[in-house]
Amino acid sequence: MIPMVDLKLQYQQLKPQIDAAIAEVLESTAFVLGPNVRAFEAEAADYLGVKYTVGCASGTDALHLALLAAGVGPGDEVITSAFTFIATAEAIAYVGATPVFVDIDEKTMNLDLDAVESAITRRTKAVLPVHLFGQPVDMAALTMLAERHGLTIVEDCAQSFGADIAGRQTGSFGLAGCFSFFPSKNLGGYGDGGLVSTNSAAIHEHLLSLRNHGSSKRYHHQEIGYNSRLDEIQAAILRVKLQQIDRFNRERRRVAHRYDELLADTGITTPFEDGIGTHVFHQYTLRSPHRDAIMATLQSREIACAIYYPVPLHRQAVFAGICADVSLPVTEAVAADCFSLPIFPEMTDEQIVTVTDTIREALTR
Repeated sequence: MIPMVDLKLQYQQLKPQIDAAIAEVLESTAFVLGPNVRAFEAEAADYLGVKYTVGCASGTDALHLALLAAGVGPGDEVITSAFTFIATAEAIAYVGATPVFVDIDEKTMNLDLDAVESAITRRTKAVLPVHLFGQPVDMAALTMLAERHGLTIVEDCAQSFGADIAGRQTGSFGLAGCFSFFPSKNLGGYGDGGLVSTNSAAIHEHLLSLRNHGSSKRYHHQEIGYNSRLDEIQAAILRVKLQQIDRFNRERRRVAHRYDELLADTGITTPFEDGIGTHVFHQYTLRSPHRDAIMATLQSREIACAIYYPVPLHRQAVFAGICADVSLPVTEAVAADCFSLPIFPEMTDEQIVTVTDTIREALTR
């Protein structure tokens, strides 16, 4: 059996450090907003090259709180991708704004920046780019576009921790960057967790209040906030794993490039790297008109595979009211034939060859 990601193997490799970190929290009994949260925020800020980070309860909350802190609200429009997990658009809806879905670039599967510019109206307040599957959006071009139209950028970095553009990390370009520490992420915890990065002191202070019941001083509440604090045990685990993130991402790239080599002559469209940013391969996502046959063969051999994402957001029932007339042909075409293969830092060459041999078998049936 080959899983999409082998969390047990990674834990076993880091078990002494992780167990010690958890035990230290248990001994300290400092379970909420304790020293590990503060240390992780400082270490993550240093790694990302930003002035501040704020830990929160999930990647979804990171998006939600960042949009609130950025002043996005009712009557505003936020341009984003329909080819992403629903949390991206949920967060926009949470603050009372309207998600405006635009098409994607066929190669990178990230936002088509020409489509972004065409969708701007007088109500557009922000752009929410998604660094999908670990491939950074062209942030230099997007930043120029946003500045030209006076728009705020909030980055969805849920899949891109450690991805950079010319040495500058995703999450450091916009007003805020939003990260998820869901266990399967490149930097994953052992439960839910999230983080917002920013260079703005005002945004930082507002986020500290929003995540903690609207309070910046105990029992004094200046606004309606939320209970969205990064757990102390998760922070302790993430501190251990943060030290390994560059190695994790190098190994993901090793696996991806080996897949590329072994699938080069199959007619399958392998992931595109645009050379603008460093792809960290949260997912290894391919395209093939023979997707269903390939996936059936993989599954018959107990090799995991998945479709991210089978139903684009503009075709989800929850957004039917605002998307009835929305047509995104590239998004729809990609969703119709894309699929993802197992990828994780500990994956062996033998496993990679087993996967690709199985795909070849499926294509010759």
